[in-house]
Amino acid sequence: MFKKTMLGMMAALLLLIGAPKVSLADAAVGDVIVTLGQDLTPADRQKVLGELNPPENATKIEVTNKEEHEYLGKYIPRSQIGTRALSSSSITIEKSGTGLTVDTHNIKTITDEMYLNALMTAGVKDAKVVVTAPFEVSGTAALTGLLKAYEVSSDKAIPEDVKQVANEELVTTSKLGDSIGKDNASALIAKIKDDIAKNGVPKTTKEVEEKVDQAASDLNLNLTQEQKDQLVTLFDKMKNINIDWNQVGSQIDKAKDKITKFIESDEGKNLLQKIWDFFVSIWNAVVSVFTGGK
Repeated sequence: MFKKTMLGMMAALLLLIGAPKVSLADAAVGDVIVTLGQDLTPADRQKVLGELNPPENATKIEVTNKEEHEYLGKYIPRSQIGTRALSSSSITIEKSGTGLTVDTHNIKTITDEMYLNALMTAGVKDAKVVVTAPFEVSGTAALTGLLKAYEVSSDKAIPEDVKQVANEELVTTSKLGDSIGKDNASALIAKIKDDIAKNGVPKTTKEVEEKVDQAASDLNLNLTQEQKDQLVTLFDKMKNINIDWNQVGSQIDKAKDKITKFIESDEGKNLLQKIWDFFVSIWNAVVSVFTGGK
């Protein structure tokens, strides 16, 4: 039952692709799309809506279990998809340059930072995302639905290979988090992507390995060979598909305070050093006033 509910997270979010109410032509800052599982009880429905707190004019979409199977059947065994559509989400359109934020409720395994990373890979930007369920679930299956919701809200199709690698990223980060810690895993993924955005897409698998090694070293993380291989496989796929790395880098810059271990990286330490140097310079200036510059 737990697996069915967990994987059903895709459900409530997938089918926004069939919603005609919001498109690029009429979407505006503040517009909200809400997805609700058709099999929510009245009490659970009210609970979810209370958590999402959408405006009265929000576009609401009901998602059926049949639709879940139509979208997920080729990827997930029918027995794991389950027989009820329960999970819910909302996406709020923000003004250009705002960045991406994620907030989760009743999500056990996937952290906000993991969703942020994967959504950035897929090209999602300038949106406020909320993922929820009427009771605690893993959250592993929510990403595909969120991407569908974003496609509807922005009227921009996300390439299928990008969707797939974003989902693989979420799963890989989650598994890695079980071993090295969720914050460490999210920071490591963000660090590698930040490197690619700033220094260029690696051309060979060897270059991918070097970026993984460097990011792990910067964050003082010791990876097993298996963990390293998983990351190399993931980013090797990323280098071969059409990801907008400039946009990924921009979204990471806006969300660094959300990647909780980023402050411990070289870039974070450099920022702290600049702040320290600033205050030292002020102190030196004050001292020079009283010492005549001696």
